[in-house]
Amino acid sequence: MKTYFRLLSFAKPIEKFAIPYIVTTILSILFSTLNLALLAPLLTTLFAEHSSVHQPLGPKPPVFEVMATFKYYVTYAIDTYGSWVALKFVCATIVVSALLGNLFRYLSQRVMENLRVHTLLNLRRSVFDNVMDLHLGFFSNERKGDIISKIASDVQVVQYSVTGTLQVIFKEPLTLITFLVMLFLISPSLTLYSFLVIPVSAFVISKIVKRLKSQAIASQKTYGNMISYLDEALSGIKIVKAFNANGFIKGRFDRENREYSRITKSMARRQQLASPVSEFFGVTMVAGIALYGGHLVLNKTSPLSPPEFVTFIVFFSQVMRPAKAISDSFSNIHSGIAAGERVLTLIDERPAVNDAPNAIDLQGFQDAIKFENVSFAYQDKVVLTDINLTIPKGKTVALVGPSGGGKSTMMDLIPRFMDPKAGKITVDGQDIKGVTATSLRSLMGIVNQESILFNDSIFNNIAFGKTGVTQEEVEAAARIANAHNFIGETEDGYNTNVGDRGTKLSGGQRQRICIARAVLNNPPIMLLDEATSALDTESEKLVQDALNNLMKNRTSLVIAHRLSTIQNADIIAVLEAGKVVEQGSHLELMANNGLYRKLIDMQTFNEG
Repeated sequence: MKTYFRLLSFAKPIEKFAIPYIVTTILSILFSTLNLALLAPLLTTLFAEHSSVHQPLGPKPPVFEVMATFKYYVTYAIDTYGSWVALKFVCATIVVSALLGNLFRYLSQRVMENLRVHTLLNLRRSVFDNVMDLHLGFFSNERKGDIISKIASDVQVVQYSVTGTLQVIFKEPLTLITFLVMLFLISPSLTLYSFLVIPVSAFVISKIVKRLKSQAIASQKTYGNMISYLDEALSGIKIVKAFNANGFIKGRFDRENREYSRITKSMARRQQLASPVSEFFGVTMVAGIALYGGHLVLNKTSPLSPPEFVTFIVFFSQVMRPAKAISDSFSNIHSGIAAGERVLTLIDERPAVNDAPNAIDLQGFQDAIKFENVSFAYQDKVVLTDINLTIPKGKTVALVGPSGGGKSTMMDLIPRFMDPKAGKITVDGQDIKGVTATSLRSLMGIVNQESILFNDSIFNNIAFGKTGVTQEEVEAAARIANAHNFIGETEDGYNTNVGDRGTKLSGGQRQRICIARAVLNNPPIMLLDEATSALDTESEKLVQDALNNLMKNRTSLVIAHRLSTIQNADIIAVLEAGKVVEQGSHLELMANNGLYRKLIDMQTFNEG
């Protein structure tokens, strides 16, 4: 129930939907019941026996005795105006009642649909917003396909647990109670007799739907794996084909697909079995009551007239309809609660990096970025140990060293993609844990080794995340990034779509678009993570020229793949096994004859 009430909170303000739903549902049930109740007067009118002697009507019955009241007025109409007028009166009443019943049923369904869509909107927004706020480490440990499955598929399933439950706890029980009240008013003894079979039907149906929740959890987990395989296959399609791995990828996807299909079929069997079983019991009960009641009517031992008995049979045949709807709703609720638990785990995931309650906004960058005894570890794996480094304003600082030394981790700590386990990082003497992440990141332009573009126009990729950017500003940024010329040669210029992840552009072109995006911010601090490592020689020269333009009059932290590109850096920090082992200018480090000199000699030898 805890899960359900949490899911229900996404329907707030629920009273906006619940009150109109309750009112329209009550009116719909009343008029629908009235339709059936009018069956007895209709039959009485059709088969009335006329005589010249008028029978006394007797006292007018209380209003709550519905059947007696209808019988009173129909008898009065027949005696006063004749059967034809009475028949027209009854038929007109049935038409009006049917119109009102169906009108209010439509309105209640419309309110319910609005509630469903409203709940879905809030739930999907909450889960997506929370995912976007999570730290980068979360995405390293989770399957992307599983996250997509929870946001897309599971949220769709959850909506029916909320709307389905409202039907289970209000509409269908109220319908059932109304029918039972009418049955008691017609014949209490016959109604009590019919109750003997209902518990048997309820017990059988509960056994059928019992395992649905566990199956729903397994189904959603398997679906998440399937989406993950699909995402990986599409993202790495070039590698799949290059290594002739089509068969492997197809087989892996097919195994998960078969398992998902097996579970889905098993769930469907249980869900679909509930309805025929309840219908069978319903028909069996109607037949039993028809046999028993018919015997009493035929032998003149029942107080019921034939029209009243037929009406009783019709009412009782309708009793199983809400009972069947309740069993169907329980099936949906089980699936919805299981999906809801998966969605809520994503909503409950808390980001490891948060703004402090009293965090301040950084207004600019005046002095230096400093690492002070900074250490960092991924779970139990130590990556950085006691790092001390100063990045003065206006200077270019390069990080070099063997792979796995912690260079990228150091860079990721500056914009607070992660927080250090020990020590602190300051900007102008202010610990970055005490400033807002938004103001901190607004000071920085970031260009990664991987050129990340979105399936949109070149203009929108350069202006990504900003509003009110002019064409002139975008073009100015593109010129600094050495990108304006090739953009002008594309089919639609700045309006050219770059394709999924920028696949319509070359590696060098993608990287220069990324540099233009960083330039547009005009940030005082640049973070460049091996921005030329994946490029050919010609593209590297163009991108390096763009980077040189980018770093003019800015503070830059650069991770270099080719050491020749950072020899002019003001400070070079050499990392090995998570520690800064050397620090100084190119000439100073060469004179030290340490690890830096060794790396330079190795790269020179390899290039020679």
